[in-house]
Amino acid sequence: MSFEQSLTRLEEIVRELERNDVDLEQALRLFEEGITHLRTAGEALKTVDARVQQLVEAADGSFSVVELGD
Repeated sequence: MSFEQSLTRLEEIVRELERNDVDLEQALRLFEEGITHLRTAGEALKTVDARVQQLVEAADGSFSVVELGD
């Protein structure tokens, strides 16, 4: 599942959990699914962050490693 798909599903889960008619068991299932999607999205962000840190092209055409802050 892509980052965008995980994020979209997380948004859907939040909307479902905000409804007043969600029973406890369903809320727990949604929460567990949300944690899975959160981890997937987090790993995707870590991968992208590592790629950006590896190479950043300077205006003169040289490359350097750039550490991105948290």
